[in-house]
Amino acid sequence: MYEIALESPDQADVKVLLDLSDRYHEKLYPAESNHLLDVADLINDQTHFFVARRVENDEVVGCGAIVSYPGYGEIKRMFVLPETRGTGLGRELLMVLEMAARQFKLPCLRLETGVSQPEAIGLYRNAGFVEIGPFGEYQLDPLSLFMEKELVKD
Repeated sequence: MYEIALESPDQADVKVLLDLSDRYHEKLYPAESNHLLDVADLINDQTHFFVARRVENDEVVGCGAIVSYPGYGEIKRMFVLPETRGTGLGRELLMVLEMAARQFKLPCLRLETGVSQPEAIGLYRNAGFVEIGPFGEYQLDPLSLFMEKELVKD
């Protein structure tokens, strides 16, 4: 069982997870195709950072952030430990991010993910995300996939 809550990315155990994420992405993509925010970039009024912890031992097992922009929110730094994949943690974390985006009154969520991450792409597609073109400051990249989900007004 996991608990997901707003936390600071500037914690030792969270930084370890972000370092694991960085190494994972570095193995899959060249530097110019990695669009990861570092800890300093995650600490601001437009960014809400969520941490998933294993309830029984408080271990950090996942994270994800929403960065608010005019007209949309972007999911950044979505990552779960490899041993938690297939447990529903990614889906649960994504649902928390979506609920938060609705609370922040964001009309849609967007994201960029890599083409070499079929599990992540499947998670997003199953959650209702559809492919779009590059947005914000992103450029067309054959290693990137851009996705969006319109959020239903409650």
